[in-house]
Amino acid sequence: MLSLAHLDRPFDYLVDEKSDATAQPGVRVRVRFAGRLVDGYLLERLDRSEHTGKLAWLERVVSPERVLTDELAHLCRAVADRYAGTMPDVVRLAVPPRHARVEKDAPVQGCAAPVAAPDMSGWDVYPTAGSFVRAAVDGRHPRAVWQVLPGDDWATRLAELVASVAAAGRGAIVVVPDQRDLDRLEAACAPLLGGGCVTLAAGLGPSARYRRWLAVLRGQASVVIGTRSAVFAPVVDLALTIVFDDGDSSFDEPRAPYPHPREVAVMRSHATNTALLIGGHSRTTEAQALVSSGWAHDLTASRADIRAAAPLIEGVAEDDRRLGGDPLARSARIPATAFIAARKALQAGLPVLFSVPRRGYLPSVACAKCREHARCRTCNGPVSMNERGDLTCRWCGRPELRFVCPSCGGKAVRALMVGDKRTAEELGKAFPGVPIVTSGGTKIIDEIDDGPRVVVATPGAQPRARGGYGAAVILDTWAQLDREDLRAGEEAVRLWMAIATLVRSRDDGGRVVIVADSAGAQVQALISWNPIGYAAVELDQRADLKFPPAVTMASVDGPAAAVNAFCDLIELPPGAEKLGPVPLPAGVRRPAGLDGDDDVERMLLRTPRAVGRTLAQALRTAQVVRNARHDDTAGIRVQIDPPTIG
Repeated sequence: MLSLAHLDRPFDYLVDEKSDATAQPGVRVRVRFAGRLVDGYLLERLDRSEHTGKLAWLERVVSPERVLTDELAHLCRAVADRYAGTMPDVVRLAVPPRHARVEKDAPVQGCAAPVAAPDMSGWDVYPTAGSFVRAAVDGRHPRAVWQVLPGDDWATRLAELVASVAAAGRGAIVVVPDQRDLDRLEAACAPLLGGGCVTLAAGLGPSARYRRWLAVLRGQASVVIGTRSAVFAPVVDLALTIVFDDGDSSFDEPRAPYPHPREVAVMRSHATNTALLIGGHSRTTEAQALVSSGWAHDLTASRADIRAAAPLIEGVAEDDRRLGGDPLARSARIPATAFIAARKALQAGLPVLFSVPRRGYLPSVACAKCREHARCRTCNGPVSMNERGDLTCRWCGRPELRFVCPSCGGKAVRALMVGDKRTAEELGKAFPGVPIVTSGGTKIIDEIDDGPRVVVATPGAQPRARGGYGAAVILDTWAQLDREDLRAGEEAVRLWMAIATLVRSRDDGGRVVIVADSAGAQVQALISWNPIGYAAVELDQRADLKFPPAVTMASVDGPAAAVNAFCDLIELPPGAEKLGPVPLPAGVRRPAGLDGDDDVERMLLRTPRAVGRTLAQALRTAQVVRNARHDDTAGIRVQIDPPTIG
């Protein structure tokens, strides 16, 4: 298939008698295009063609396996149109590469093993869960946004939910952010589903992944669990699609046209009239927009149940004077309130979790004299310090042997941020004799044993404690809240709630201390355990400021001249606005094909949500013109609703 925008349409070919039986819609084929053989998919068979010129013959059918089903083909086309991309690019995400030996060795056809109806009593705390499941298996396509109860085992709840769908003889898909979540979900599904559940993830390897994907296509498994691309899985008689923790950055697709699994699931649910569940400990503004519009409904526990399950949460400002009352607390840079909570939990024989935003020793340093951020002289990246006191660029890895501040000439540095290694070192002094465990980076621990210990973890890498943590302390929250990003506050709430849900309930002595001003909206959302209210307010503010998801926004990234030339080709719909150009926001990946020395700019295009599809079509048309003219605009990246606005 050809990914060029001006060739993104079906082409007609003649089918000879030899290929007639195997040339069925959905099979892989080889055709001659512009003098060379290319791969493609047969979309449909017609009695006659509207093309008035001479038609070429289909070269051959690569495989009789009908991998691109009608439903999947329509979904890929819809996703391409939604994201101003091409259908071949979406099909590459949806259909794994072929392995001929796998096709021959795998069973030709089969049906999923029968599944016993699971015990659903764990869902009783969610009043509308029973009616949701009944509606899903009856084909009444309910749509809900699930707020996970603090401390609830989300993996077990999801396994029970899909097992109930499978017991009714229908199919389900569960999409989670990463391999760690997938391993946990797989362990929960295995006892309930056995061979009726298939795991799809890139880490399986191409051969194993294709084998499992074929098993799904051939009806040998009714439930699929996996990461991003599993949302396209060709499940037979699909009844329910679940996307868990949709705010996780692991869902940001790095390949064009950059579709988000949540949006793909929404489109698939709408097109096929199947059930949809979006769940998580917190709530994204996109999920809240579905509820506010009436397209989906809330699936939550009562406030009384939430209060009973949540730990006691307290916000303490970093400059709290109680810090000075205990020299050990000061050495570990934590307020005395947090220090007391941690000590109490350890004395009770329970583990304590300390969350820090960055891994390493001192991941960010500044001039000790003028406090200007230390930057690499080669690439302008941030400079960090390791345990030995060596300075190194975090971007290019070059050592900084003789630091000299370009602003004031100072030669000494001070810490701007403390990483997990330095924090573990400080806590070892504050809690002598207590085991210290670190989790983050390439060394992530999934679960810890019972007993008193201090765990230092970066967000998303915190291990589970079997009986729950006795206390958790969230440090350096300013690093999360001060990011120049539209989603900084939303992401902070998501990370904090994921940490707090690992702590025992307040009735069991669980306590969370967050080192931040308790008057902040994000901290209040955590203290009151009200992510729905926070998401609703955030959505209203985005509507006032005209930011996603209240509007549709597209970004055009690339060299300045190429961005300007491309934007001149776009016929914007009425009410559309241009914002920029501005430098590419920090932390955003550069478009492919550009040298590191190229200056990259970003142009933002904003339209009302009602004409978002019109904007996508205008961008696609501009790309068609650009490709047809062979304009020198290499390195341009066009993205609808980019995850990072700036």
